[in-house]
Amino acid sequence: MAFLDNSGDIILDAVLTDAGRERLARGDGSFKITKFALGDDEINYELYDINDSRGSAFYDLEILQTPVLEAFTNNTSTMKSQLITITRTNVLYLPVILYNSTTGAEFGGDDTLAAGTLAVIADANTSASSFGNLSGGAYVDAANPGDGRVLVFNQGLNTTAISTSTSIPVDLYESQYTIEMDNRLLSLTDASGLAKTPSFIDDDSIASYSVSGTPFVEDESKSTSADIPIAGPRGSQLTFGLQSSIDVMSSIYLFETLGAEVGAAPVFYFIDTNIRVTGQTTGYKIDLPVRLLKFKQLTP
Repeated sequence: MAFLDNSGDIILDAVLTDAGRERLARGDGSFKITKFALGDDEINYELYDINDSRGSAFYDLEILQTPVLEAFTNNTSTMKSQLITITRTNVLYLPVILYNSTTGAEFGGDDTLAAGTLAVIADANTSASSFGNLSGGAYVDAANPGDGRVLVFNQGLNTTAISTSTSIPVDLYESQYTIEMDNRLLSLTDASGLAKTPSFIDDDSIASYSVSGTPFVEDESKSTSADIPIAGPRGSQLTFGLQSSIDVMSSIYLFETLGAEVGAAPVFYFIDTNIRVTGQTTGYKIDLPVRLLKFKQLTP
């Protein structure tokens, strides 16, 4: 949905996403809009210029003249910065979500991975290869999701201005998360390897999972542990595992279609993708870049 200012007439341009069209097509009267969110993805607030010599009326002129995006249906490309309403007037910091590479799987950074990228093993044959020597053991084994290598995210106020012993306000606490990933490649599990059913899979094969409570979400608001990357008051902790799809484990088709090869000895097929985590209270999003790796069996 978008507001379009056509020099006098304000036009409300609304379209349905893939999920909206699918639910409307049921025709059973269950399609009802009960909530909505607003976003300002196209606005760059750094354009606010308090040094404009023409006066205060021009401080935000460039922002007001920014073209507004028309509505489009791709749910992965819109609403990355949702607006939220907080009635309190004493809010100085908004919460963030950070990936925890201390408690969860570590990031890689060598000739197979870019820095800040998480390696994901595609199949058992790759687990048995010399992958660990290349990446220092920093990986998630999606062929064996119950092995304890998990992804961990922490939520809270990332500031040293407030002590970690201070409780995070209730209206800034994330108790439920949405996790999105490419369903052709990966699926979600809990830390023990038990598979989770997606809430929805769109026409781009992006699966959305909605999780809350154990075993996925734990309360860390009282924790002062140095292993948590949040510098100030802590909120919840999200933990989950990954499992390779059948196509990824049994075939190289997707790797040849969507990916490439890396390494010299050994050689790996790889596909780069993202896993997105969204807090459902504040709408804060974080994208985690991952590289799915499959050992290339060379013929003697």
